[in-house]
Amino acid sequence: MSHWARTAVIVANGRAGGAASVPVREVAETCRGLVGEVSVVRTGCPGHARTLAAKAARDGADVVVAVGGDGTAGEAAGGIVTAVEADPRLVGPALLCVPAGTGNSFYKEIWQDRPWHESIATALGGTRPHIRQLDLARVEETRDTVLLGACSGLVAEALDAAAGLTRLTGRVRYQEAVTTTLRDFVPHPARIVVDGEVVHDGSVILANVGGGRYRGGGFLLLPRSVLDDGLLDVCVVTGDLDPRELPGLTRNGRHLERSEVLYRRGRRIEIERTDGAPLTFEWDGEVQRGRTRYALDVLPAVLPVLSPTGRP
Repeated sequence: MSHWARTAVIVANGRAGGAASVPVREVAETCRGLVGEVSVVRTGCPGHARTLAAKAARDGADVVVAVGGDGTAGEAAGGIVTAVEADPRLVGPALLCVPAGTGNSFYKEIWQDRPWHESIATALGGTRPHIRQLDLARVEETRDTVLLGACSGLVAEALDAAAGLTRLTGRVRYQEAVTTTLRDFVPHPARIVVDGEVVHDGSVILANVGGGRYRGGGFLLLPRSVLDDGLLDVCVVTGDLDPRELPGLTRNGRHLERSEVLYRRGRRIEIERTDGAPLTFEWDGEVQRGRTRYALDVLPAVLPVLSPTGRP
């Protein structure tokens, strides 16, 4: 039987979640049974996945398979989108992720907990692909694209802590990082603006913008979010909530029942720390420092992603 994909480029991050967790050879062997031509390229530094995915798009690949965590997936998505923006004649390759990072939230968003072997067989098997055109966000200050989501406060600080927990892998690493971060965590003052309207000005534990429903692989921060509705969801957890309650509440989205939590949708979200101190911020699992403010604008339906039939 002939398959729809002629060429696939595997962009592999050998350092994601611990090198031993990245099954690059197995991924390549699985893909070769379903795709005419498969090549493997490996990242050598932060941002390299973006460059490699952009080259794959310019070279006419049908699929980019991102092997790594949310950071790798986000970089690959950005590379595909920026290549097509630079040359609208291009038909961007579809993105397929293999979970080999700490949280793997984007993989969970698309494939839930299905084994990666099955997701590859579903995505690449058959004669017609099932593709969703997903929204991204763009960070105004840096022009970076955001695939899964961006967050200030607790999530960003926990991601920072997770980088030092090298003895752990996968979602357990992030869960331990959250526990560690909560011991000394202090909310910060911030102003949150959605489509020009100030929705909160005060103490904040976190403000999460997305994108995906999950962060850290298992925390359902944006349970109402849809990846292709042309809008960004934002969840603001104010400082009135005891931070220690948040991990339990976000396991199944119960935090939205609390009066201390705000939930909005819009096309532009602005987050500013109001005491002049740098805002601890992250997008797609990569922690950023040095700025007091970030603004994100939606990029509707710009990213083709291979997915199962139907929607979550």
